[in-house]
Amino acid sequence: MDELTRVADAVADPVRREILVMLRHAPLTAGDIASRFTISRPAVSRHLRVLRESGLVRDEQDGRHRRYSLIRSPLGHLAAWLGQFDAQRPGWPQRLAALETEVHRARRDRTRSQPADTPCPEHQEDTA
Repeated sequence: MDELTRVADAVADPVRREILVMLRHAPLTAGDIASRFTISRPAVSRHLRVLRESGLVRDEQDGRHRRYSLIRSPLGHLAAWLGQFDAQRPGWPQRLAALETEVHRARRDRTRSQPADTPCPEHQEDTA
């Protein structure tokens, strides 16, 4: 089984996704993770094993506890692969650059069309 398939299988489960969200900010012990779920500790351990075997988390012995931390790179690989299906992404950088050009052109044209002694609308004071 390739890395992409292992990662996709691992994140398919909502409990494992929640564990990844928890580990996003800081490493946690297995006990800390298990205490946040209503499922049994052995069930959480099985989820952690799947995440570890998929390469999404690493564990270290910390005294009597096992501390888990997130490995982000496999998620990046999955996100990159999924990105090819994002219908809104293709062409957006070019479209936004074209919009920015049009905004600048409209501002320039508006400034040029104003008589020299007439302030631009955004610089006029409200005298009312």
